[in-house]
Amino acid sequence: MNKPHLCTPFPRRRFLRGLGVTLGLPFLEQNLTRAASQKPPKRMLLISNNLGVLPRHFFPQDKGVGYTLSPYLNELATFRKDFTVFSGLSHPAVTGGHSTENCFLTAARDPTRSGFRNSISLDQFAAEKLGQETRFATLNLGVNIDKANRSLSWTRDGVLLPAEDSPAALFRKMFLQGNDSDIARNLKRLSERGSILDVVRDDMHGFQRGLGSNDKSRLDQYLTSVRELEQRLALSGEWEQKPKPQTQAAEPQDIADKAKLFPKIQLMLDMACLAFESDSTRIITLMVDGFATPPFEIDASQRTRDGYHGLSHHGQSREKLAELEKVDFQQMRHLRNLLTALASRPSADGARLLDQTMVLYGSNLGDANVHNCTNLPILLAGGSLKHGQHLAFDSIQNKPLCNLFVTMLQQLGIETEHFVSSSGTISEIQA
Repeated sequence: MNKPHLCTPFPRRRFLRGLGVTLGLPFLEQNLTRAASQKPPKRMLLISNNLGVLPRHFFPQDKGVGYTLSPYLNELATFRKDFTVFSGLSHPAVTGGHSTENCFLTAARDPTRSGFRNSISLDQFAAEKLGQETRFATLNLGVNIDKANRSLSWTRDGVLLPAEDSPAALFRKMFLQGNDSDIARNLKRLSERGSILDVVRDDMHGFQRGLGSNDKSRLDQYLTSVRELEQRLALSGEWEQKPKPQTQAAEPQDIADKAKLFPKIQLMLDMACLAFESDSTRIITLMVDGFATPPFEIDASQRTRDGYHGLSHHGQSREKLAELEKVDFQQMRHLRNLLTALASRPSADGARLLDQTMVLYGSNLGDANVHNCTNLPILLAGGSLKHGQHLAFDSIQNKPLCNLFVTMLQQLGIETEHFVSSSGTISEIQA
């Protein structure tokens, strides 16, 4: 391969400004050779519906351990002791209605401002800190998602990681072992990526001569990213040669019809459980993209008269509110199905998979009808935390949602005291 020339005049600072996105690649497997932990693995599933739920049916009227379940939460009554519901949480300065959907796990401020650039998401931050003992560092999934514009998962450079919206493709990625020629082809592809990084690294070392101290510092950070990516590519090559786990589950059939929203959600949740059960990954994100969902089936006997976005802007219409209530109840039932599945599956040490898995359910919108981004509907289940309560924080001066994120990171075993806008932890759920 011929090395590109750097002789053509090019404004130095414009080049350096662009460095931040040059390595905007998905986080790959790392730390494969790290000794396996003696403690049971901890997992995290992060779910967001970007149109939320009707607040008045989600939030309980009272608080504490003895709170009365709201109509929606009553669907989860069997797991009352396994989840905590929160009110009074939001991301400070994350406003702008639907523009906040990509910020649910990043808490990046002012997404509508000119030149906005997202930041690293909670899942990618956790993967960076934990290293990797599974085939996939994270799995980023979506239902009816606009893959080019929406994602829960973002790199440290603020680059969107496209969500996988095909359960069949995900199944093949996790369980179908390629033949020798497939493996050789993948290894060659990884090797070619590495050679490109070699060229970039060599050229950058030559380019840094004559730079000022600030520019040298940024270039050093860039070269460090190159080295880290090289390590990830090498580890990815090692995983490529390891046999994949076996499963008795049959390969799922993709559902192409966007109107079948809830069957698609259930299928993707089933795949998430299968990924955890096979220890293919320990961190999963799932965005349900209501904004991109046309009129859809509530159940076998009823279909909405409007697309999900139009339905969410109900304007207090009785007909739309009645449909939305049914839609939200279905969401809660699918969440119940998920918790049931995780509670019924034993982990390697015999405990419930639910006890080792934190399930976060929420939305970037507190009230989609008026584009409100405060008092977000947030529920956290599982993970051996102190559950069975409604934690109600100030409805006007909300507590940062990132306080909960820091608490979750610490529960994963990550030694950190801060994430984006956090001001502490939520000690009430710490066991």
